[in-house]
Amino acid sequence: MANWIIEFLNRAGYTGLVFLMWLENIFPPVPSEIVMPLAGYHVQRGEWLFLGAVAAGTLGSLLGAYLFYWLGHRAGAAGIKAFIARRGRWVALRESDIDRSNAWFERHGASTVFVCRMIPGLRSTISIPAGVAGQNLWTFTAYTVLGSALWCSLLASAGYALGARFEAVGHILDPLTWMVVGSLFAWYLWRVLRPGD
Repeated sequence: MANWIIEFLNRAGYTGLVFLMWLENIFPPVPSEIVMPLAGYHVQRGEWLFLGAVAAGTLGSLLGAYLFYWLGHRAGAAGIKAFIARRGRWVALRESDIDRSNAWFERHGASTVFVCRMIPGLRSTISIPAGVAGQNLWTFTAYTVLGSALWCSLLASAGYALGARFEAVGHILDPLTWMVVGSLFAWYLWRVLRPGD
């Protein structure tokens, strides 16, 4: 997987990085833990600017977060639960998942968005309860930008630090990435096919 991401970033540049980080919010098997270090590798080679890479990654993350915020705000908890009741099995969600995330958001407040932008698995989904709760859009934007920029900076710095060794690491990273994708797919099938729910 890392190889096609490298090729895509080589061709599409910063615009491609925005797209991949947007996609990462929608489709988790394209992980920021691979995309942003590759951006840092481009910086190390002198092809990109560090601030440009972080800005592009942050913008992509923000656009993806806006989509889920809008869905949560538009549908509300009742609408999302109604959708899950009809099609939840296919999106691997249960009503209890929404109840838990909403309760967690309400318990920990607005800064939850900032913290969760740096936690795999919660980076995208935290936008839904923020939208359901009607969090002020400017507050949501500020926390999302701050959390995403910090996360993108850390990952890009890791790629920069690897430097010339990045290609060697890629030979190890690629099979591991496919193992993660395979595990996610297996988990999805288990959620969809298991009895009950």
